[in-house]
This record gives sequence, C-alpha cells and structure tokens, in this order.
Amino acid sequence: MSNIVKKYDQVDYSSLDDAKKSFINASKKTLNFAKKFGFVPDERLGSSANIFALNIKPFLKSKKNNIYISLLPEGLGTADDARPDDLSSKELKVFWHNIAYKTLGAITNDVASAGIQPILISLYLPSSSPEVVFDKEFRDGFLNGFVEGCKRVGCVYFSGETPQLRSKIFRNKLDIAGAVFGLVPEGVEPIRGNLKSGDKIVFIESSGPHENGFSPIRKLAGKLSEGYRTKIKNGKEYWEAANAPSILYSPFIQDVLSNGLKPANIEPITGHGWQKLMRKSEPFRYVIEEMLPVPEIFTFFQEQTRSSTEEILKIFNYGVGLAIFIRGEENAEKIVSIAKKHKLKSLVAGHIEKSKKREVDVKPLGVRLTDEEFILKK
Repeated sequence: MSNIVKKYDQVDYSSLDDAKKSFINASKKTLNFAKKFGFVPDERLGSSANIFALNIKPFLKSKKNNIYISLLPEGLGTADDARPDDLSSKELKVFWHNIAYKTLGAITNDVASAGIQPILISLYLPSSSPEVVFDKEFRDGFLNGFVEGCKRVGCVYFSGETPQLRSKIFRNKLDIAGAVFGLVPEGVEPIRGNLKSGDKIVFIESSGPHENGFSPIRKLAGKLSEGYRTKIKNGKEYWEAANAPSILYSPFIQDVLSNGLKPANIEPITGHGWQKLMRKSEPFRYVIEEMLPVPEIFTFFQEQTRSSTEEILKIFNYGVGLAIFIRGEENAEKIVSIAKKHKLKSLVAGHIEKSKKREVDVKPLGVRLTDEEFILKK
C-alpha cells in the first residue's frame, strides 16, 4: 500500500488495477462465446466503455418490426458468506468457482425464462479491501468458473466495476452483482405467461439451494456443533452442499424454443420457494402429483431446524429449479426428452386447474400453499 493511500485514505488503485487486469484477461477469453449475435470490434477491452456490434441481419431478413430485448440487474446475496473460515487454498478455489456459477445463475436464469438469450454480462464487485478479497484463490476460482459458465450460456463477459467503498462495506467482505443484456433470437417468440386450465407443469431439477435461502442456511451453521464442516448423510460437508454450483438453464430453454415448443410460462423457483409456482395473478390451483428427488441439504436443514414441510417449501426450491407450463401431455413429454439431452432430471409433475384463489396443492407431501402470504403477482 502506497504512502499516499495511507496518508489520505485514498482508493488503493494499485490493488484494484492489478485485479482489473485479471478481470480483463478473463473477459478476453469470452469474446467469441456470442459470435452468433455479434462481436467486439478489434477485441478492445479495458476502455471507459466497451462496444459490441450487434448482428441484426437475421431480423432484417425476416422483416421483423421489433427486436425483443432485456436488460436485467441482479445480485447474488449472501451465498458467498456461507463457508467456514478454515478453507484450504484448494477448497477456496472450488468455493469461488461455484460462486461464479451461482452469480451467473442469478443474472441469467431469470431472463432465460422469458425466452431471452443472454449476450452481454457485466459484473459489479464493490469491496472495502480489494487487496484482501481479490486474492489468488478468488481470481483462479471465480474467474475460471465465470468464463466456463459464460461459455455454457453463450455470452460475453463484457464489462465490470470494482469500486473500493471503505465506508459502506465491511472489511474483507465483497458484494457480488451484475447485469445482463440479451434478446429473443430470430425465429423464437418471447414467453408471455398466458396460462390456461389444463396446462401441464414440468419440473426441471435444481442442484441444491442455487442462490436463495442463504440467510437461514447461514443461521443454522451457527448452531451446528461443527458449523459449516458438519457432515450430512451423503458425506458432504454442509458448506459443500450449500455451495453446489447453480444450474444454468439458458441453453436448455433455448433448445426447447428452437424445437418449436411454446411454453405458456416458465418460472424459476428462486426466492419464495414453491410459492413462485402461483406467481400469475389469475386464480389457478397448481396441482403437483409427482416430485423430483430432493437434494439432501434440504432434508438435513428440515431435520436440524424441525421445520414443517410447508415452511421449507416457502423458503427453498426443494429440488426444483425451473417450472415449465405448457399445453398438452405430448408437448410436456417432449420437454422432458430435451431435458434428458441436457443431462437434467425432469418430469411432468402436475397440471393447472381453475380455482377461487391462487394455491399450490402438493399432493405427495400433503401440503397446500395459499397466496395469503404471497403478494407477488404478474
């Protein structure tokens, strides 16, 4: 740290600039991941504002009057705080690699559910102590995971900001957020969310909590005798189960749409848990008759906290990362087949029927969720 930084409490640009070089180098590795949709002229990065040349030829050729786009900001939350203090260097790299996947999941899965293909990703990583948080384990783990995830999604890590905010953020802590720009590809229609009675519900698996429910997950860790190092039944430590990388659904959803299937709605099961199934404002009953396997972290949490199944379903995704609503059993089974191609577990879980109010009837668990505490509507 330079004398001027110490004397004037100046931003530590030497640490920040060193970190930025790593971020820019990671970004360069992603430049060709979205070449179907455009390119970065001269592959110039690191300027005050980067430029992307969007390929609109397919839309002009089809004489479309509109291009459907989206720009969505998102934050990771506290998933990166759910770890023991004694992680080894190797464990830290794995931890941050998986946090990168969680970050991409938080940023891209929501837009993907609208039929949007993510194209450009931006990161916002404020901290009070960049010389501490942007260490080798973070750079190796997070940036390698982020590049790997961008390749899977098909997007460019385009820009970012890493401000030092000493008066706003706890020392040695990092906030992780970002934004995504994307569009609905030519030949595909945006998903508008028009549900009807009789629509089938297809569940797509989650890998664990993904990015949600980490406040109660962290609270439980403080009560366990071994904390985050506590072993659950499958042999994993508690932090490992919580840290499982999020599933990035964009490639799967685009495959569904490119096969001519037209979901009535796609709902990521994130905050609010299974209540998200009834996000539509219309009074439907969502009848669940079949379930996917439940990741062990959820049953462990339920046992340790003595929570009711209803409470757990209101907090966590409980093994369901995505719900797809579509007309017809045949179309629902086609989605299951496409999921299998993407090595995702899925099943036709149930159907929608008319009701006097919004509710989710989970028959295998004997639980009924109502909208009395769930005010979100679309």
